Amino acid sequence: MSAPVDPTTTAAWQRLGELRDQLQPDLRRWFADDPGRAERLAFDCADLRVDLSKNLLSDEILAALVELGEQVDLEQRRDAMLGGERINVTEGRAVLHSALRRPEGLQPALHVDGQDVDRDVHEVLAKVYAFAERVRSGDWVGVTGKRIETVVNIGIGGSDLGPVMIYEALEPYVQDGLSCRFISNIDPTDSAQKTAGLDPETTLVIVASKTFTTLETLTNARLVRAWLLDGLVAAGAIEDTEQARTAAVAKHFVAVSTALDKVAEFGIDPANAFGFWDWVGGRYSVDSAIGTSVCIAIGPERFAELLAGFHAVDQHFAATPLSRNVPALMGLLNCWYVNFLDARTHAVLPYAQQLSRFAAYLQQLTMESNGKSVRWDGSPVTTATGEVFWGEPGTNGQHAFYQLIHQGTQLIPADFIAVATPAYPLRDGDVDVHELFLANFFAQTKALAFGKTADEVRAEGTAEAMVPARVFAGNRPTTSIMAPALTPSVVGQLVALYEHITFTQGIVWGIDSFDQWGVELGKQLAKQIEPAVAGDEAALAAQDPSTQALVRYYREHRR
Repeated sequence: MSAPVDPTTTAAWQRLGELRDQLQPDLRRWFADDPGRAERLAFDCADLRVDLSKNLLSDEILAALVELGEQVDLEQRRDAMLGGERINVTEGRAVLHSALRRPEGLQPALHVDGQDVDRDVHEVLAKVYAFAERVRSGDWVGVTGKRIETVVNIGIGGSDLGPVMIYEALEPYVQDGLSCRFISNIDPTDSAQKTAGLDPETTLVIVASKTFTTLETLTNARLVRAWLLDGLVAAGAIEDTEQARTAAVAKHFVAVSTALDKVAEFGIDPANAFGFWDWVGGRYSVDSAIGTSVCIAIGPERFAELLAGFHAVDQHFAATPLSRNVPALMGLLNCWYVNFLDARTHAVLPYAQQLSRFAAYLQQLTMESNGKSVRWDGSPVTTATGEVFWGEPGTNGQHAFYQLIHQGTQLIPADFIAVATPAYPLRDGDVDVHELFLANFFAQTKALAFGKTADEVRAEGTAEAMVPARVFAGNRPTTSIMAPALTPSVVGQLVALYEHITFTQGIVWGIDSFDQWGVELGKQLAKQIEPAVAGDEAALAAQDPSTQALVRYYREHRR
């Protein structure tokens, strides 16, 4: 892959700096002077309606951002990714999560390094679909012949955040009599709480680890295996023999992994292992076999709709000119805020309770991807990179942290997400509760954009001493994203939208958005410190004074 373009050397960057110096944000005036602003800065991306008009954005700024994308070769880099080039430079890998949702038979077919990627993907997908149907129909049963009622997914990072987010988002589509639980944290509390109240006879466990060596995942898998087998023995469901225990594991555990030898060693039948490829990064893998738990819950037909939603946005990103390319524009806009207006965080505020885990999912997607300080050629970055992504569903956030967004001193761009048709259209007497909910969605972006002046506060009869505290400066940037309903397709579209936003920012900054070396050092040190925690004095002596003191405190107070 060719060297990254230093964005600070481009003409577009210089122009953006000039526009920043001239910028005097006044959204009230901009809308008053420009009746076409709202329509001109609203865009369609598959089923998503994306309104950028309440951003700190002018036609000149937008044009310069598009030129920046052109001058850092965004479109060429995009095409290289979609074509299977090894753009993950530090790991020497292609980046092909988009291939996971290519429809079967799509032409031209995708071949990478002589491998038919489309065929490989659909072979695994067919295997996942067939297994999901067996569980859903009751054909796959536990060791005692009872049908599966609960699927426990054990994974961490991308093997957890994506499946749990989509499962919760699509809860209305889950088959009656089935539910999923998700275990990720090595804190034993997670395993204990998630297995509490479950019947081992009706529980299926999915262990998701590509290498089948992930410390947290394998530790939790052993804990759950012990819980399940001990529970079956205690209930008299199986005999307390090695043969009976082995048979039970084969009926109650499956794997998402390519390490078939380790899968078999654990006791899982390798025939019940679903693979994926090194060109799928963990945080981009929910639409691979990592989503098996979701597929079981909502069924292959709905899972196919989810994949179609991903693909619809992939097509938009691949074929739409930058001037109307929604993921590209949103990524470039994020760079405008980070690099020119000194924004350090970005709020994602879904007015949809089913998206309660969406911000947590985006934290890994965005911050593990773009939290880098070197470019893909090993040279230092020349700009600030990355933002802290965070958020909560509305209206919860309104009663928690919106104060900071409205009247604080930090610039916090925010994405507001809502759907027109709710999953549960409830009424409070004559009041449509979803309409009450969305009134808040519309009101918040309006308040953030236009604020309230001192004269408007005074006109309400407010005492002069209280006027400053009740003034809202406005000009707080927001993007509104709306969709007809939170269908499987729309959920896929939302995820793909942010995947390509993240890619766009990484290209501007010249960083490899698909490695994650920053997670490695802590894991290495944990292995070195573990003996000290267990009581090894020599291992403790090798630690720094602060770590020694903390470990001693733990050992003194552990009961």
